[in-house]
Amino acid sequence: MPDINETQSAAGISSPEEPRPAKEVIYRHTRVVRIAHWINALCFLLLLMSGLQIFNAHPALYWGSKGADYDKPFFEITAVQGRNGEPEGIARFGKSYVVTTGVLGVSKYRGQTNFVAFPSWLTVPSWRDLGTGRFWHFFFAWGLVLNGLVYLGFGVANRHFRRDILPAGHELKPRNLLNDIWDHVRLKHPRGEAAKRYNPLQKISYVTVIFILFPLMILTGLTMSPGFNAIAPVLLDLFGGRQSARSIHFIVANLLVLFLIVHLAEVVIAGAWNEIRSMITGRYVVPVEKGATEEVSS
Repeated sequence: MPDINETQSAAGISSPEEPRPAKEVIYRHTRVVRIAHWINALCFLLLLMSGLQIFNAHPALYWGSKGADYDKPFFEITAVQGRNGEPEGIARFGKSYVVTTGVLGVSKYRGQTNFVAFPSWLTVPSWRDLGTGRFWHFFFAWGLVLNGLVYLGFGVANRHFRRDILPAGHELKPRNLLNDIWDHVRLKHPRGEAAKRYNPLQKISYVTVIFILFPLMILTGLTMSPGFNAIAPVLLDLFGGRQSARSIHFIVANLLVLFLIVHLAEVVIAGAWNEIRSMITGRYVVPVEKGATEEVSS
């Protein structure tokens, strides 16, 4: 005589004792953190695009206090005449260069050839307009600063930084960091209890972005302002001149873009819907550990 569970399975009926994967929903992000996150995302995107518009006005970087058409840059994006006689875009670093035609230096926009460092579809506005680009850049820069101050104040008052962001001493031990790096290489993401908190690499990257890169962006941006130089000339000495500050500003912006690319890739790999939903509603479904189940009450 067949077992009753086998009969139910054959008929497509689940056994009342059949376990199902455990599911836990936690409140992961507070409202202030979520709002600050999306404001930062908007501000950074428009700062980047308007910043590229500003860079296009003089697409070269220098160290020190001097930087003009006849000075020698350590990095530039420009157009030259190629071997076939056609214009060729290049990105030059010192004496080395790479051909970037179609992306940097020389690109197509609406059927026309544009001789600009960054293509028009990457800049705000899309046409050459340094004044408007500066207006957008300054407006969203102050938006980012004010939003950042609110976030910092909340993070300190709510102990968000101490509780969630700052890594503990044992997390910084080489063995733990190497294990975390190896897990990322294998695209292995934490589950269960471990998924409820940031891993060491996340914490290190967030601390770097929040407390090093964004402050550097703000300070170097202020250093490039002649008006602010009159208020705080010490910044010119700190960064070695306005041109050095501009170069650091550009380098840090690229590091933030790199962080953003890695961040978005991790969101997709870890489960885009679950991650994005947690940053909209605050609620996060904890990934189940392998082998973890719960019994359904009859």
